[in-house]
Amino acid sequence: MPSIRLRLLKWLIAPILLINLAGGALTYMLAWLPAQAAFDQSLSDAAGALGARLSEAGGAWRIDLPPQAEQVLRNGDADAVYFVVRDGAGRLLAGDADFPALAGAKPAAAGAALAYDGAMRGEAVRIAALRVSAGGAAAAPATAAPAPAYVGVARTLRQRTQVRQAIFRALVLLDSLFTLACVGLIWFSVTNGLRPLERMRAGLNARKGDQLSPIVQEGVPYELAPVVHAFNGLLARVSEGAQAQQEFLANVAHQLRTPLAGLQTQLEWLGHRHAEAETAHSIRLMLSSTERMIRQTNQLLALARAEPSHFEKTRLEPLALDALVAETVQHFVEQAARKSIDLGFELQPAPVLGDRFLLRDLVDNLIDNAIRYTPEHGTVTVRCMPGEAGGGALTGGTVLEVEDSGPGIAPALREAVFKRYVRLDDKVAGSGLGLAIVRDIAAAHGARIAIASATGGQAGQGALFSVRFPAA
Repeated sequence: MPSIRLRLLKWLIAPILLINLAGGALTYMLAWLPAQAAFDQSLSDAAGALGARLSEAGGAWRIDLPPQAEQVLRNGDADAVYFVVRDGAGRLLAGDADFPALAGAKPAAAGAALAYDGAMRGEAVRIAALRVSAGGAAAAPATAAPAPAYVGVARTLRQRTQVRQAIFRALVLLDSLFTLACVGLIWFSVTNGLRPLERMRAGLNARKGDQLSPIVQEGVPYELAPVVHAFNGLLARVSEGAQAQQEFLANVAHQLRTPLAGLQTQLEWLGHRHAEAETAHSIRLMLSSTERMIRQTNQLLALARAEPSHFEKTRLEPLALDALVAETVQHFVEQAARKSIDLGFELQPAPVLGDRFLLRDLVDNLIDNAIRYTPEHGTVTVRCMPGEAGGGALTGGTVLEVEDSGPGIAPALREAVFKRYVRLDDKVAGSGLGLAIVRDIAAAHGARIAIASATGGQAGQGALFSVRFPAA
């Protein structure tokens, strides 16, 4: 996946590295060339000092070089210094006899020294060669002017190498520090520049799946404004589609309730008027089908009301959950009696903050689900109690429990049963929406729902549904 951060870093750091490399090379040249010129100048000065000690007498060259002066000339600290003075015929006047020949050096005009690289006694040296001509004074009539003399001074490159290495190390260190500082500054700048994107990503990740409110555009950078605008447009279209779907579902369910109720009434009336076996059997089947249709219609309407994205928190009010449960349980007494199910309840004062109609739908679906899946002569117990005190996520508040002695739900399937249209037993009548409605209502109230095995029964038998509401 392409990364804006890596793209920016690539296009910023790579040029900076190339510029630093070129700048380091230029700085090295600017630092080394003057040092090289200073070394050459010292050799030229030494050659000039030797040339100044030459004199002409009787058509021949002589040099006045006391031992003390020669000692001073050869004192080169870390370097070895060599010199030679030769006349025009190449005869040695002073210095080292094994000094390399100067003829090939082609020194410049008289008075100007020429510096070049050479070798002396198996070691690289830097040589300064100087040509010295006879003085401008008129020579004696019987004496001709001698040929120019040559002076050469050589010095090993040890000190030069040390200086060059010191310059190179210093420049490498400074350039590395400068490069690291630039890279760090670029990294910080890019990270700081991309921080609005990170904030937007964190905000979007923090949203719930049903949160379709537009992104706040205040404080959004100019470059991100078109993205935010387009995203808000998409959220608006998605919200409109979801709203239209929910309204359609609610309208259809609401419109079906009245004719279905009338159909049920008419079928019941027919059942009382016609006692023939076949007619009564057909009427019972039609009544059963009508009851299922009425229940599914009611569930669709409850599902539309319980959708978390359309739930208004302002509808919450303080309620006594125990009183609501006691009222709701009464409607299932006859249904439980038809299967000889012992329907009981254990209610303690339990205040909650919720919507009365949605909470009634939640309790209805939990009890109806327990009775449907509990075999004959089984038990269903509804409990309502305050939660245990504590600071954890699952303590405090109010707890609603519905326990049955049915077949139970395997741990691997407990998460799946809350999905819409999921049924574990096709032999039991139902639409697969009851627990999905319970999940949505619990989520709308900030409650947590969990499934466990029934207490006191055999392992894997019975189911215990618990809904924990936050403190009111």
